[in-house]
Amino acid sequence: MKSNHWFSHSKSVLSYLRAATAVTLFSAAAAMAVVAIDPLVNVGSPSSPFAQNKQNEPALAVDANHPLVLVAGANDEIDVEACNAGADNTCPFTPGVGTSGVYFSFNGGATWIQPTYTGFSARACLGVVGPDAGCTPVVGPIGTLPWYYENGLVSDGDPALAFGPKPDANGHFSWANGSRLYYANLTHNFTDGFPPPSRDETFRGFEAIAVSRIDGAPDLTPTIVSNKNNWKVPVLVSKQSATTFSDKEQIWADNAESSPFFGNCYLCWSSFQSLSSGNAAPNPMVVATSRDGGNTWTQKQVTTASNNPFNPKQGFGRSGCTVRTDSNGVVYVLANQFAVGTPGQGSHILVKSFDGGHTWTPPKNIGLAVDTCFSVQFDGTSFRCVEDGVAGARDDLSSAPSIDIANGAPTGSGATNEILRTWVDGRDGVTSPHVYTSVSTNAGNTWSPPVSQETSGDRGYYSAIAISPNGGDAYLVYNAFTTPFRNDTTSLRSLVGVVKHADISGGVLGGFSDLHRSTPGDPRGSSQNNLWLEFLGDYVYAVATNTYGAAVWNDTRNAADCPAIDTWRQAAQDAIANGTAVPTKPAPQQDCPATFGNSDIFGGSFADPTP
Repeated sequence: MKSNHWFSHSKSVLSYLRAATAVTLFSAAAAMAVVAIDPLVNVGSPSSPFAQNKQNEPALAVDANHPLVLVAGANDEIDVEACNAGADNTCPFTPGVGTSGVYFSFNGGATWIQPTYTGFSARACLGVVGPDAGCTPVVGPIGTLPWYYENGLVSDGDPALAFGPKPDANGHFSWANGSRLYYANLTHNFTDGFPPPSRDETFRGFEAIAVSRIDGAPDLTPTIVSNKNNWKVPVLVSKQSATTFSDKEQIWADNAESSPFFGNCYLCWSSFQSLSSGNAAPNPMVVATSRDGGNTWTQKQVTTASNNPFNPKQGFGRSGCTVRTDSNGVVYVLANQFAVGTPGQGSHILVKSFDGGHTWTPPKNIGLAVDTCFSVQFDGTSFRCVEDGVAGARDDLSSAPSIDIANGAPTGSGATNEILRTWVDGRDGVTSPHVYTSVSTNAGNTWSPPVSQETSGDRGYYSAIAISPNGGDAYLVYNAFTTPFRNDTTSLRSLVGVVKHADISGGVLGGFSDLHRSTPGDPRGSSQNNLWLEFLGDYVYAVATNTYGAAVWNDTRNAADCPAIDTWRQAAQDAIANGTAVPTKPAPQQDCPATFGNSDIFGGSFADPTP
């Protein structure tokens, strides 16, 4: 294993990659080493004001047939109004304005671009000091997914991305036709939140799942992605009732030519079916399958709809799914099954399909997964589990599974079909949340005991894992707090992103070694839009090719802590706990440093250090 010093001798490689704008030949990609440490991914984001400088929950996809093409997504508030619009101490999500950011790299993650499209935008709503008339969004520049406003929808984040082959006019999938990018996200009706109440809705319910798509010819290029007209209009996937909130989706396209279901696309999510009752129950896991490139979808409920904390087969709800396929076309969907308690003694469950998503196996419990809910903090109307301290960042889904499978994509040749899994686990308490990994070499039937992979002193927050298509290398990314749980809002806190690598030989996962540790940042400088708590979101992400791995993480190095917000957050928590009046909020643009709230997505691409 080479240390980070090895990368200092690879400047010529890095210079070459940064000069490239598009490399489309697989043979060329396989021959190149990728080294890109710490590039900013959300390159269109301003450093101020809040909340336009707020980005979080990154996702990442690599085109298996053109492995220097990477696409990232994030919750991106670049187009919402500034706090000074309207009342200066409110920083709302602007009704009708989308938040699903998309970013492209054509050189293996060395550099990134963020296209500008047109849509419903409030980025010019900066306001003035003191009360004013508020924000009037207009059709203008957006840094998020296009075609939502024009179709009566709003893109709502929770990004999930996957590459698959493009179908031809007869519906036949082949990499020779080109590559198709799928981008799934939450969506709500454009009319929601606009007075007077309107029933002119595109769909029923609170939140739905939609999928956007764009095709490469044969692969994506800067010219293709810069043109809004190359994006297909979003397709609504989830079936909705008047009380349905669809949430926490993940997407995958069967990208191995050896599969009998090559080209199928699978989308999983948690369907909260009675949100109007206040308890969001029942909430089964649902999987939708598309066999025509995302034009149409067939939805299947794959778990019970019941929520019963005393029944280990049902659990207290389920969410945080992940989905992958092996070289034989078997589909694997894993999810987090919650349990009562703080922390909750939950589990991971697995369902599989052997016939391209027509039928699914019953859920199988594959092992304990304990959430890291060490403290409950009020966020104005309810509460959140936090890990870093009073008024900290929520960690509702840190124990959710992330998996990847060595399926030999793009051809399927040489696949080991080994499955890697990671999650953050709180079974050893607030001082020692672990970043666990586990391995299955027999199609998920059995799993190795969990092994903690975090560096000493790291308190894991969210993790993701990737395995190379040939099964030789593993890449692990996680966010971690490096300071103890804080019982006050005045003490420094520290957040880092960590990327590690391990070799795999004969199905045995070796020890992980550090590839990179990011510059620390203080998460107190991040924020929910309502200012009550920090905000970092629910995801990090990793991908792997046979020559390199790439990762993205949440980062607060450029976010300034705001003492006025710290003081108010502590006072607000005390007031709620004591049943007294909550004091008036500060005005971030007047009472805080300019870069308060400036959370970012950073990433890295790392050549296989032991080829």
